[in-house]
Amino acid sequence: MSHQGSVSRQSKEELDLYEMKNAAAEFYRLNRVPQEIERALNELLLQQAADVHGYLADYFTNLSAPPRISRLKGKEVYDASGQLSIEAEVFCIVCNKEKSMSSAAVSSHLPPMETSLHWKAKSQERVDHVMTAVQWINEQLNSMLKDQNPCDQSEIDHILSSFFMARYLEEKTCSREKLESYSLSQPEVVVPSPTPIQTKDKKSADKVKKNNIAEKPFLPAELSEPVLHGSLAIGSLSLAVSKTGAQIQGIPLYKYIAALTRREAPTQFHIPVSLVTLLSCGKTSPGKLNLLKEVILIPKVGQRVKQIITMTLELQKEMMRIMNTTTKAGALQAIVSDSGALTVSSERPEQPLDLITEACGNLELTLGTDICLAVNCAAPEIMDYSKGKYEVATGVLKCPDELVDMYQSLICKYPAVVALIDPFRREDTDQWEKLSKTTGGSCSLISDITYKSKASPLPGVSGFILKHVNETTVSDLICITSEHKGSVLMGTTCSEPCSDDSLSDIAVGLGLDYVILGGLSGAQRMLKYNRLISIEEELAQQGMLASKEKLPPPLLHGKTQEQSAAAERTV
Repeated sequence: MSHQGSVSRQSKEELDLYEMKNAAAEFYRLNRVPQEIERALNELLLQQAADVHGYLADYFTNLSAPPRISRLKGKEVYDASGQLSIEAEVFCIVCNKEKSMSSAAVSSHLPPMETSLHWKAKSQERVDHVMTAVQWINEQLNSMLKDQNPCDQSEIDHILSSFFMARYLEEKTCSREKLESYSLSQPEVVVPSPTPIQTKDKKSADKVKKNNIAEKPFLPAELSEPVLHGSLAIGSLSLAVSKTGAQIQGIPLYKYIAALTRREAPTQFHIPVSLVTLLSCGKTSPGKLNLLKEVILIPKVGQRVKQIITMTLELQKEMMRIMNTTTKAGALQAIVSDSGALTVSSERPEQPLDLITEACGNLELTLGTDICLAVNCAAPEIMDYSKGKYEVATGVLKCPDELVDMYQSLICKYPAVVALIDPFRREDTDQWEKLSKTTGGSCSLISDITYKSKASPLPGVSGFILKHVNETTVSDLICITSEHKGSVLMGTTCSEPCSDDSLSDIAVGLGLDYVILGGLSGAQRMLKYNRLISIEEELAQQGMLASKEKLPPPLLHGKTQEQSAAAERTV
């Protein structure tokens, strides 16, 4: 009995082993493992690779299943201005292991709390936005994007945008129902009949109205759409996914975005012209002047990024020397603004422009040839709606038509000013058109469309500034820039992420002609400048850097640019 039991047990073990071998052979056959191993060994022998196992690892990695998104992680971080924000992180399954691929954060829409009188309310609002964004990423969006192909940017952006639109419509419906409920709960208001005194007042008002009938009525501000809580999750996730796709394909982010934009990998790239903020002199700076928020340097065509930075630093040092030695109140310490530029105390708009003119003269830089200037007027920020006028300086108010005359005088006096950014509110369409006609094309008008990308274009506007904020996806950026081909400038905000240089890659990948990265101070800005330099050097080494002389900036089409081109030909 024991012998028969031993034989039976041995036969069962042999049968199990036989079945296991058959199963293994079938598994390997179906997955073509023997063929691939044989091919790998043959190629290894031909290559005579020094790192045998490294060669085999690379060989089989190329045969591995494409990475899929395994999970997302949203976390609270602080931006460059110390404000609460979020960061989105993407994890993928790579070679049967979960790996953190990339993370990203986009700028917040909320202004710095220090400028608000209701800072506690703004602080709580920011917390609500961030907490909602973190919840979206870690819960709903985590489930929706799981197992998605991270290289399918358009599909993922479609999912993100659809999710956001659904939340937006829910919020809008909820707000409308609350408003209707509130209106129904209010008692009916009975309007009393006019008394003789009221009738007299009405007649006086009618008389005043008739006397001022020639004056054009002041248009109130356009109603802005409320920013939906959690919107930062959409833009941050979209950017994180695009960085993941670039990493998987083993190419820089700018090349990845360029392939998304053009449907194929381009053979040549050009580096956007870096517009550097020279001076900050708006409402937050000392002095009475409010109008000129920033004065921005526009370098001549053909300069490398390093050359632009070197020239700008020399110009800043000379301006600091002038400020510290010639001020009537004695030596003043130069202050750096949130935009990374020098802050000057000015009473009139001519003063900062005179400072730049003097510094250029001392350095033998010719304004209008070596450098031009753009002025960020940020006029919507200085509108006094109670009076219907722009407060260009403390106590100095001007109506829109008066502001047209003021800009015209400045441009005539300083012909190196070849671009004005947001010289009016969007509502003052007549003044946009009037200013465009009066400048005769020598000065370009530029509008910030970050929050109005779908609005009708303003008359006379030839360029647009776009920032990557809130729910804007990478696909949105591609769509907007393709619709405004050659006339978009990529800009930064005061609440930039601390350690993300993606803006430089995005600007190059989208094929933009300009990028505004702020002043030459602050790690978050210099990180982007350094990245732009790295991209330029990399493209030059690869023979893929297009000649800038063949790509003149289309926005600066006036006489100044013609003079600059003529000067270059004579050198």
